[in-house]
Amino acid sequence: MNREHLLPNTEQLPVIEDLAGLVLAAQALIDVRAPIEFQEGAVPQATNLPLMNDAERAMIGKRYKDAGQDQAIRLGLELVSGEQKAKRIEAWQQFALAHPQGALYCFRGGLRSRITQQWLYSATGIAYPRIAGGYKALRRYLLDELAGLPRRYQAYVLSGRTGCGKTRFLNTLKQVIDLEGLANHRGSAFGAQVKPQPSQIDFENALTIKLLQQLAKGYQQLVFEDESRSIGSIHLPDSLFFSLRTAPIVLLETSQAERLELTYQDYILDRLQAFQQHFGDPDQALIAFRQSLLTSLAKLQKRLGGVRYAKALAYLQLALAQQAKTGETQLHQAWIEFLLTDYYDPMYDYQISQKRERIVFVGDIQAVLAFFASHSIH
Repeated sequence: MNREHLLPNTEQLPVIEDLAGLVLAAQALIDVRAPIEFQEGAVPQATNLPLMNDAERAMIGKRYKDAGQDQAIRLGLELVSGEQKAKRIEAWQQFALAHPQGALYCFRGGLRSRITQQWLYSATGIAYPRIAGGYKALRRYLLDELAGLPRRYQAYVLSGRTGCGKTRFLNTLKQVIDLEGLANHRGSAFGAQVKPQPSQIDFENALTIKLLQQLAKGYQQLVFEDESRSIGSIHLPDSLFFSLRTAPIVLLETSQAERLELTYQDYILDRLQAFQQHFGDPDQALIAFRQSLLTSLAKLQKRLGGVRYAKALAYLQLALAQQAKTGETQLHQAWIEFLLTDYYDPMYDYQISQKRERIVFVGDIQAVLAFFASHSIH
């Protein structure tokens, strides 16, 4: 078998070069890279349907180093053949039929995507487009865009005390970038979700795509929640972080009673429900829920100091014991209220004092809505 027969003939099959159009359309994509590559970073609308699994990729990579490309291709054709090949083509076919406007890509838009495209076409007659330059080109495009995007809109930062309902408020607006949603983390010691956070690369890709889509709608102002440099394990990109550090701030004011109720809803009721849905088994869910709260509180131990940490822990343990015994969760409000007044509020007062010159409006939900509306933010 000579090299001509080894390489797929894809000259007549479609290639997509308009990366901007592809991103804005949010078209569904097939990522044919190995699972380990996909986990390191992908675009949010992609589904991993690999040409080779991790073990096959490792074997082919070793053969390439030892014997060159032709021998690596031959090994790949041997490994992915027969029933394995048929199953993978069937998966690509089902995806292509479900998403006829989609496309496929590998890392560089080279051999793997060409083989996938050719096999799919030969077996099914579906001429599914491949992306020129593959994931590498997509990633480069998104990084280049991200660097300059903050100069293309006016950012507003929504701030307020812990529990004032900033996230809920933002969800009522259209001109918003939900950083916590993209990072899958609520941004505090108690902000971890049941499902893990995305990789840093996945976050950056999703953030850039969301920004581009918002700008494509003609929005010239965008609202962001007040965040630190890190949201859990995710770090805000420099271009965005530094732009938000100088953006005007709008303060949302909410009563102490409302803040306690909203925080109780977030930290306890919603969190418990998420664990129950994730685990299915109520006992397992309660164990995981308990551990998550204890772990979250432990993250604050140094900042609280020995006395305050011991008091908060005693409140939490009492609430957990009551919950385990009766299912009642109301006692959790005691430690939540203690943290709000003795930890989060003093920290907020200090932080906001460093930003006083940037505050352009202060008000309750209706007043803030009216302020944003007067600035063409809806």
